[in-house]
This record gives sequence, structure tokens and C-alpha cells, in this order.
Amino acid sequence: MVLLDVRGSCSFADYFLVCTGDSERQLNAIWEAILDALKARGVRALHKEGAGSGWLLADYGAVVVHVLAPFEREYYQLESLWADAVPVLRMQ
Repeated sequence: MVLLDVRGSCSFADYFLVCTGDSERQLNAIWEAILDALKARGVRALHKEGAGSGWLLADYGAVVVHVLAPFEREYYQLESLWADAVPVLRMQ
């Protein structure tokens, strides 16, 4: 998991949270845990997409959450695409 500060290179968000799940079940568990935790605090996604695609995305305005399968994370390489972003937090 990595939290990227994209304020210096992105006009539509301040942060990207990028997570990886090793299976469809794990992707969905991570996805639901994030959505449920934020919903419990009164924060709702502006937009959600990607069910069954290997890349789930939730737009919270200032924060965009990406939950990817390993293949999609390697293929799209968001950290490289947003190389100007400052890593705020990295967990493995």
C-alpha cells in the first residue's frame, strides 16, 4: 500500500491511495473495508467503478483510492505514471 501526495502534479485530487490484493476475494475485502470505514465516518465516495475488473477505484474528491490485482498494478504502474508524486506512506 502506498499513499501518494499528487498535489504538485494532479489537478483533480490531492492524494492517491494504491493497494494490492492477491485474489478477487482479497480485493473485495480491502475495497469493502475502506468503503465501510469511511462510510462509518460519514464520508461517501463521489464515484466508484471497476467491479470485477482487477482495478477498483473510489473517488472521494481530494483522495482517489485504487485497489488493484497484482497484474493490473504491474501493468499500469501508477507509481511510475505519477513519478512526481511524493510518497507519504508506504506499507507492505
